[in-house]
Amino acid sequence: MAKLLDFGFENIDLWRSEEMQLVQLMIPSESAHDTVYALGEIGLLQFKDLNGDKSAFQRTFASQVKRCDEMARRLRFFHEQVEKAGLSVKAEAIQTKTYQFDELEAKLEELEKELVETNGNMERLQRSYAELVELQLVLEKAGVFFDSKSGQRFEVVPESFSGYGDGESPLLEAVGGDKVAKVGFVAGTIQQDKINSFERLLFRATRGNMYLRTVSVGTIRDPATGDEVEKSVFVVFFAGDRARAKVNKICEVYNANRYPFPEEVARQHQMHAEVTARLRELSTTIDAGDLHRTTVLQGAATNLDQWTTLVRREKAVYHTLNKFSLDTSRKVLVAEAWVPAEARARVAETLRAAAEASHNTGVSAVLQPMHAGGEAPPTYFATNKFTACFQNIVSAYGVARYREVNPTVFTIMTFPFLFAVMFGDFGHGFLMLLFAAVLLWNEKKMSKMQLDDMTVMAFGGRYCILLMAIFSIFTGALYNEFFSIPMSLFGTTHFECYVGGKPSDVDDLRACGHAGGKIVLPPGAGPYPFGVDPAWRGTKTELPYLNSMKMKMSIVMGVLHMNLGILMSLFNNQYFRDRLSTWAEFVPQVIFLNSLFGYLVFLIIYKWVSGSIADLYHVLIYMFLQPGNVDEAGAIIPGQAGLQVVLLLAAFVAVPCMLFPKPLILNARYKAAMAAHGYDHLAGSHSDAEHGGDHSHGGGGDHGGHFDFGEVFVHQMIHTIEFVLGAVSNTASYLRLWALSLAHSQLSAVFYDRVLMAAVQSGSVAGMVVGFFVWACATLGVLMVMESLSAFLHAMRLHWVEFQNKFYRGDGYQFTPFTFDAHDKEEH
Repeated sequence: MAKLLDFGFENIDLWRSEEMQLVQLMIPSESAHDTVYALGEIGLLQFKDLNGDKSAFQRTFASQVKRCDEMARRLRFFHEQVEKAGLSVKAEAIQTKTYQFDELEAKLEELEKELVETNGNMERLQRSYAELVELQLVLEKAGVFFDSKSGQRFEVVPESFSGYGDGESPLLEAVGGDKVAKVGFVAGTIQQDKINSFERLLFRATRGNMYLRTVSVGTIRDPATGDEVEKSVFVVFFAGDRARAKVNKICEVYNANRYPFPEEVARQHQMHAEVTARLRELSTTIDAGDLHRTTVLQGAATNLDQWTTLVRREKAVYHTLNKFSLDTSRKVLVAEAWVPAEARARVAETLRAAAEASHNTGVSAVLQPMHAGGEAPPTYFATNKFTACFQNIVSAYGVARYREVNPTVFTIMTFPFLFAVMFGDFGHGFLMLLFAAVLLWNEKKMSKMQLDDMTVMAFGGRYCILLMAIFSIFTGALYNEFFSIPMSLFGTTHFECYVGGKPSDVDDLRACGHAGGKIVLPPGAGPYPFGVDPAWRGTKTELPYLNSMKMKMSIVMGVLHMNLGILMSLFNNQYFRDRLSTWAEFVPQVIFLNSLFGYLVFLIIYKWVSGSIADLYHVLIYMFLQPGNVDEAGAIIPGQAGLQVVLLLAAFVAVPCMLFPKPLILNARYKAAMAAHGYDHLAGSHSDAEHGGDHSHGGGGDHGGHFDFGEVFVHQMIHTIEFVLGAVSNTASYLRLWALSLAHSQLSAVFYDRVLMAAVQSGSVAGMVVGFFVWACATLGVLMVMESLSAFLHAMRLHWVEFQNKFYRGDGYQFTPFTFDAHDKEEH
C-alpha cells in the first residue's frame, strides 16, 4: 500500500510540518545573557516556561525587566520631545559608539535629567518673557489714561477705550463742586472673549461704583498655559479698599493677569525702558536655550532607533531568561525548548560560538535531547514569500496537527483556480494581473514601508492575487468573455445558417431564424477549438446552455475536490500507521461518496461525450424512488438498472461500516490489553498506540490511557452522520461556483449593455464620457472589488468546510521561536 501511494509528496517541504525535537539546555549563569542573545538572532528555539507557578515579580530577572521598562519609558519620552521639536528620527543612522546595557542605562538617565532640567528652565524663561510682554503692553496701552492727569481729576480718554459713563465727566465727581473723591485702579490683561462677562460682574459687585477701560492687543502668549490667545489690556477704577478686594478676587476668577502700574508718567517711561531691556536679555537667553535643547535632541534622534532596538532586545532576552530554572547551586540555568530537527546542528554551533565570544566564561552550554513524554510538539512550516500567503489561508482555519498532511500543497493551485471559476473574465483577470504586477514591481520598496491594514493584506497576498489573475484570464478565455464581450481568439464559429437544407449567406446567426433557416454544424466541421463557441452569445438559448454547463462543471469539480480530501486522509492514516481508520473510515467514505455522487459525475461526463439527451435529474431521483427500473427518459448506458442497484446497496452498506467496526475493534483491543498486561501497562502502551495510530484522525478520539466505549461510539456516530449529511450538503455547496460565475457574468453584461452601450447609442460626446466613467467606476468598484472579495470568501469556504474537513484536524499549535525579528517588527 505504501508503494502504491508513493507519489513523491513526502519530498515536498510543505507536505508535512518539520520534525521537532525537545531539547534541554544547561547554560552557565555568567554567559546566559550572551547565549540567549545569540539564540535570539537565529530564531530557532521555542522555550518552554519552567516557572509557570511563579508570578512576574518572583522570577529571577524581574529587576532587569523592570530596568528595561524604565529605559523604554525614557525612550518614549525622548520620542515625544523629538516630535514636539519638529525633528525627524533617523531610521538608519550610523552610531558613533556602541553602548552596552549598563552604559546605555546611565546615558539615558543622564540625558533625561538634562532634558527635564532644560525644559523646566525653558518653561520658566518663556513664562517670564510672556509676563514681561504683557507688562510692556499694559504700560503702553494703559499709560494713556495718565498722560493728561491733572491733580486728582481724570480728563477725557481716547474714544478707542470703552466703559461705563459718557467718557467726558470725571469718575465719581462730587456733585457740589471741584472736590473729587480719590480713586484706586488695577491694570492687567484678560482674554478677549471674557471681557463682557468680566465687565458685568464688576458692575454688579461694586454696584456700579467702578470704571472699566479696555483695548485689544491681538494674539499673545499666555504666561500660565503657554497658548496663543486673543487678549485685551484693561484698567479698572474704583473707590475704597473693599472695592479693591472685590476687583482683585474677580480678576483671579477670570484668570486676568494683574501688573504693577505707577501713576507718574515719568515712572511709567522708566519702567517701560527697564522692561524692554529685560525682554532683549530674555530673548537672547531663550534663543541660546533653544539652540542647546535642539542640539541635545538632535544627538538623541540620531541614535534613538538603535537605542530602542537594543532595549527591546534586552527586555526580550530577560523575559526569556525568566522562563529558565536555576539549579541548586544557582550557577547553571536549565531551559527546555522545541527546535526543528534539521536546525539542531546550527543551534549547537551557535552555542559554541556564543561561549567563545563570551568574556565571562569559556564553558559552552550543553544541548541534549529530551523525551517529550506524550506532549505534542509545535507545528512549523518553512515557508517563503510565495507560499506564506497560502499557508496563512489554511492556518486561519486552524494550525495543523503535528506532522499531519498540509492542505497548502494543493491549496496553492486549487484556491486560485476555484476563485477563477467564479470570477472568470479575460478583461477583469487582466486588470487584476496589472494590480498584482504593481505590487510585485514595488515589492522591495513596500516591504520596508509602514502600510495601513488593507494595503498590508493586499501586499501579503500579492502572489495569491497573481495566481488568481492568471487563472481568471484562463477561465475567461474558456467562457469566452472579455468584459462580457464575446471574443474570437480561436477564430469564428463553425456553425452555419442553413435555409432549405443549403448554406445561406446570413452573416449574423441570430437572424437565421427570421430568415427561415436553421443553425447546424456542417459535416466535417469540428467543435470550437477552445472554450465556449461565440455563436451562443446573444441567442435565446445562451443562458440555459451556460447554466447547464456551469452547473454540471461545478458538480464535477466539487466531487473531485472532496475525493482529493478523502485521499488526503489516507495519507495521514498511512503515515500514522492507523490501518483501522483506513479500513473502517476511508474505504466506506470512498464507497459512499462515489456510489452516489461519483456516479453522477460519470453520467455527466458520459452525457457530454456521447451526446445523450437523458435528463440527469430524472435519473438521480428515480434511482432512489424506483431502484432497478430505468425508463426511456433516463436511459444512458447499457446495464444501467443493475448498476444503480449495486451502487445504491453499496452506499447503504457503507454507512454501518463507518459506524460500528471501529468502536467495536477498539473496545476489543482494550479488553485484550487489560487481560494480558493489566491496566498500568495499558495506560502507557495504549497512549503510545493512540499517538502512533492517531485514532482521532479516524474519528476514534484520543483518550490517552482511559478508554470509554460509550464516548468513542458517540464520537464515531457523530462523525458518520456528519460525513453522510455532508456528502449531500457539500456537493450542493459547490454549486456556488455556478451561481457566482453566473452572477459575475450577468452583472458585467448589464453594466456593458445598459451603461456603456446606452451612452454610445445616445450619440452625445458628453453622454459617452459620462457613460464610460460610470461604467469604469461600476467595473472597478462592484466587479473588481466587491465581486472579487465575494469570490475569495466563497473559495475560502469551499477549502475550509468542503475540502479540509475530510482530513484536516487543525488542532495543533504554532511554533513561535524566540527571535529578535518579531520584536523588531513590533517596533515598526
